[in-house]
Amino acid sequence: MSDTFTTRVLNVTTGSSEQVIDLTRECETFLREASGGRDGLLNLFVPHATAGIAIIETGAGSDDDLLASLHTLLPADDRWQHRHGSPGHGRDHVLPAFVPPHATLPVVGGALELGTWQSVCLVDTNKDNPERQVRLSFLGS
Repeated sequence: MSDTFTTRVLNVTTGSSEQVIDLTRECETFLREASGGRDGLLNLFVPHATAGIAIIETGAGSDDDLLASLHTLLPADDRWQHRHGSPGHGRDHVLPAFVPPHATLPVVGGALELGTWQSVCLVDTNKDNPERQVRLSFLGS
């Protein structure tokens, strides 16, 4: 594999409740191993129809606020056309339109360039699928 492009898949267990899971440390670990101290881009991709990637502050309540906002925008009720799974599961299939399944972030000197309070998070509202994958890809020069 070329040293300009490296990829790895993270396996993440989200459990049976809605989650915002901070992946920043995993991203930093991957970049220490993959970047060789170079500049480039980190791309994250979730190959699931019911999960997304968010750049958000965590630990101060914003992650809970995000889930509460998603409940307001996408209530888990019987309004959805997509009806398999647990009640209101159709909302989970609309989630990626609001929280996209990907993000691309700058890497400078091998380090993720996030703002002071920014974290890289997996957002999963689907209680029916507790196992997720997140593909991390580094493209460097």
